[in-house]
Amino acid sequence: MKAINKRTLVLTSIVILLPMLFGLALWNKLPEEVPTHFDFSGTPNGYSGRLFAVVGLPLFILACHLFCAIVTRADPKKQNISEKLMNIVLWICPVVSLYASAMVYSYALGYAINAARAGTFLVGILFIVIGNYLPKCRQNYTVGIKVPWTLASEANWDATHRMAGKLWVAGGVLILLLAIQPWIPAFPISMVLILAVTFIPMIYSFVYYLRNEK
Repeated sequence: MKAINKRTLVLTSIVILLPMLFGLALWNKLPEEVPTHFDFSGTPNGYSGRLFAVVGLPLFILACHLFCAIVTRADPKKQNISEKLMNIVLWICPVVSLYASAMVYSYALGYAINAARAGTFLVGILFIVIGNYLPKCRQNYTVGIKVPWTLASEANWDATHRMAGKLWVAGGVLILLLAIQPWIPAFPISMVLILAVTFIPMIYSFVYYLRNEK
């Protein structure tokens, strides 16, 4: 990737701000305080003013989105980040914005949606998609499993990301299954899975270093 696709950046930024338009259209129907935080079961347990929910939340997500784009653009090895993987990264914040606003507006208007299960479902899809591209991700400082041992060795980086790709896909499938089953709480167990697929590749990278490079 030589440069971030400007069209994609503009499009994703517009999508992030779309919930603001819906919120302004629904302004008179929204209560003064709307739910903006949910517990593990998906029940609202924190509230904010509707101005923050409608305007502040999308703007905050947009700021995070642009920050990630700027940091990636400044990566000395940005040419190693594939365009497809970068496009996936650029679409994360828009999806978060749409999901968060949908949860906020639905609860504010009296529609009961299980925020925890909906969020778990989206996370599962995200892990499957990213997992498919991790093995193709070349060494860089922005995207991927960035620990001292992967950054110091391309062989370590490649081996770790091949393993991580399979692990993330498997973890994503398990998270999806948790999201659609009705018997056990999905969110707490999915958090354990997320931590596992995050830290296991780091441990693998260190073990690879000890066995092959030390």
